[in-house]
Amino acid sequence: MDETNVTADADDAAAAVRTVVERIEEAAVVDRSVLHAMLSAVLARGHVLLEDVPGTGKTVTARVIAEAMGLGFKRIQFTPDLLPSDVTGSMVYDEHAGEFEFAKGPVFTNVVLADEINRAPPKTQAALLEAMEERQVSVDGTTYELPEPFVVIATQNPIEQEGTFRLPEAQRDRFSVKTSLGYPDVEGEMGLLERRSNRRTLAPSVDPVIDAETVRVIQETTEAVTVDESVRRYIIDLARATRTDQRAEIGVSPRGVQRVFEAARAAALIDGRTYVTPDDVKRLAQPAMAHRVVLTTEATVEGVDGKDVVRYALNSVDVPAVSPAASDPEDAGTDDPGLDSRSDGSEPRGGQADRTDQRHEPDDRSTPNGDGSRSSDGHTPGASEADDAWEWEQDAE
Repeated sequence: MDETNVTADADDAAAAVRTVVERIEEAAVVDRSVLHAMLSAVLARGHVLLEDVPGTGKTVTARVIAEAMGLGFKRIQFTPDLLPSDVTGSMVYDEHAGEFEFAKGPVFTNVVLADEINRAPPKTQAALLEAMEERQVSVDGTTYELPEPFVVIATQNPIEQEGTFRLPEAQRDRFSVKTSLGYPDVEGEMGLLERRSNRRTLAPSVDPVIDAETVRVIQETTEAVTVDESVRRYIIDLARATRTDQRAEIGVSPRGVQRVFEAARAAALIDGRTYVTPDDVKRLAQPAMAHRVVLTTEATVEGVDGKDVVRYALNSVDVPAVSPAASDPEDAGTDDPGLDSRSDGSEPRGGQADRTDQRHEPDDRSTPNGDGSRSSDGHTPGASEADDAWEWEQDAE
């Protein structure tokens, strides 16, 4: 087995993750942004919800991720007759010993694929709640610890909703990210057929490049990634903006804020950094926040999606300026003036801390900018008013 040893060093961790990505791409056609979001959830000790139409490679991607990282993998097909004990396990009578003993269910592994989770009744879906949140299951009053690392990758089909049970908000909130694979482009499907022609099995598989212990080390390294106070406030402001949006009945929860924080740290580590930048937050904002937004009835009827609410928050909340020197929280706001000012050079964020508390209607007149910010007149944030006036005078002449 080609195994990469990782210490608690950001560069080594990033190199190990790159080898995992390369190994996954040998067997599966997955967009890098989707794979980045999924691996960020894994390294942040979170869980992934994949929603896509059949045949896009959800099962293959989950299994290949587990294989590349040297993790145990089990697939549970969720059906209307699936019982909670079919997931967690149950007490079985041992005739030879003359006593009951616990027979572990398929949830006792590193990566659990809960396939078509919305086809099982709520009672069975709830059987995963304790496992996902507490990393343990309780049967007949006895608690059993789950192996580490432990990740649930659940899939659901957005079509053919007849006979399905929609995941309740409480359970959706326990997934760190929700994403979809989508259809590959022409080159991707050509590559898919090329891979198929080079193997003699129906399903692809890969050899591991790291092992479970290495994954645990990388997860511990992720906990050491620093997040500057201005970036923390940026995450909070984004969440508060979703709560004040008129289209949202319920915005991103405090638990969601923590999950975004954790996923952003993992994203920074994947890039080989020991500190989080606003770009890390922006990349993961939609997959980490959109599924936590509960829309109003009017917004649902109008075809609004949770991503629209998060997108508007990204465009309306000012992006803080963070430099590499800000990786040490103790230095935040002391030596680097950029930490206490907005990226457009205006007053510090603290002066308008409660600006997003004012409920608002989306303003279609505002235009998005490339960095995720939005200005009402279409100008790039940070443009000098004096420059605008000078250009006007030149035109007048």
